[in-house]
Amino acid sequence: MNTQDRKLVLFLIGLPAVIFAFFIGVYVGGGENPRNTSVVDTSAVSDEQFEPFWKAWHALDEKYVAAASTSAQQRVWGSIQGLASSYGDPYTVFFPPVEAKMFQEDISGNFEGVGMEIGIKDKQLQVVAPIKNSPAERAGVKTGDFILKIEEQSTVDMPVDAAVKLIRGAKGTPVKITFLPQGATKPVVRTLVRDIIDIPTLETSTKESGIFVIRLYSFTAHSADLFRGALREFILSGNDKLILDLRGNPGGYLDAAWDMASWFLAPGKTVVTEDFGNNNEPKVYRSKGYDIFNDNLHMIILTDAGSASASEILAGALQENGVAKIVGMKTFGKGSVQQLVSITPDTSLKITIARWLTPKGHNLSHDGLEPDYKVEVTEKDVAAKYDPQMAKAVEILNATQ
Repeated sequence: MNTQDRKLVLFLIGLPAVIFAFFIGVYVGGGENPRNTSVVDTSAVSDEQFEPFWKAWHALDEKYVAAASTSAQQRVWGSIQGLASSYGDPYTVFFPPVEAKMFQEDISGNFEGVGMEIGIKDKQLQVVAPIKNSPAERAGVKTGDFILKIEEQSTVDMPVDAAVKLIRGAKGTPVKITFLPQGATKPVVRTLVRDIIDIPTLETSTKESGIFVIRLYSFTAHSADLFRGALREFILSGNDKLILDLRGNPGGYLDAAWDMASWFLAPGKTVVTEDFGNNNEPKVYRSKGYDIFNDNLHMIILTDAGSASASEILAGALQENGVAKIVGMKTFGKGSVQQLVSITPDTSLKITIARWLTPKGHNLSHDGLEPDYKVEVTEKDVAAKYDPQMAKAVEILNATQ
């Protein structure tokens, strides 16, 4: 990636696709001209290996009942989509003209939809988290729900971006989705009415014992400033016990997570490493060294399966540097970076180019983060409006001196 590309989108990090069109996790930049074949190494594929492709092309052209309805250009787009999917990465996707235009609208800030993030987990389409006060949350959609059908179309082997295309739409229009909640044996059909999504960012509160709570819903361009204000409020409270609630937070801007971690870490401490594999040297993001807290700070971070991407970067940095303990459930496990490469003026290819590693080298994309204290939330807890994870965090902090 060239320097200009990185300047444009240095702060973007990986995030599962978002139904209300809040797409982040993409380096928006160009690539080599695909028509300049001199820069493409074709030695890895022989004419003999390509022979089955052309044989299939001609067989379909000659025998398929409606071959004339599919243009040669459409077949080329389909071939590139197949090539991208052969890498087995749900976030490496080719966008033909219509889909490319939609994606550009998405990353430009068109926030209409149902308000839930989705991703691929164990090869199944799954809800990462519903957004607070969104149509999805109001309809009862939960983190971990599997998506079986969109309208009447099965989601078996459906890429994330294809699901987004089916679910997104104009405010006021309905979409019928069939879910299978985790642990359930029968699917649930919900009709969600699309709306303009108001993305919450941050809330603060104080427990009866004086414990200060920061609830962070997303890592937006404004999150770092809001977080700084919340920390100031915490310091003025005179308390030394802090809970950072990242449950249901799907992530966002790397710069925000990097900046937030820097309030707690000494200069030079590793926040996260961007690993490009064999393609490039890794890039290490180190604390900016604000480091305003001393050893008297007692901190708990709350996570669940809806904590992803930037949430995992921040939580992992503070956990592995000994600043905070994690209470709750294992995080989603989404730690990859995508670059958007222009293939033609009206098509593009989204490619996973790097993965995020915690300070101790843990690959976030593989397993997510394990909590120090595993605490489940049962249906009985939800019905009783009891939060056992928050209760455990309060119990731990109250026991500290």
